[in-house]
Amino acid sequence: MIEGVPLWAIVIDYVLGVVMWTLVGRFGMNLFLPENSNFFFMRFFVQSTDPLIRLFKPITPGFLVPLIVPLYVAWFFYITRFYLMPWLLGYSVMGMLSFPLEGEIAQGISSLARLLGN
Repeated sequence: MIEGVPLWAIVIDYVLGVVMWTLVGRFGMNLFLPENSNFFFMRFFVQSTDPLIRLFKPITPGFLVPLIVPLYVAWFFYITRFYLMPWLLGYSVMGMLSFPLEGEIAQGISSLARLLGN
């Protein structure tokens, strides 16, 4: 994994990251499909994120267009990952280690590009 980062921090970040990106995915799919679509991925995004959207309903402004609500909820997960995780790890500044999930993905893409000769 990532040197110097405890396993518990990586697990928390991965969970928060997956939730955040699932909410962003729901928003993206909803640009092209209605929420009640029979398309498998849309059903997955709606079913997996509806409980979170209901949980955040008390702090969701009423003036938001329903299409944007998943992005609003994803923003809370982003802020948690950006500010809380480095603080829990004892960092005094934000940096590349704020997002271990995306760091791992970037390293994987970089390794794949090297393998393909690009």
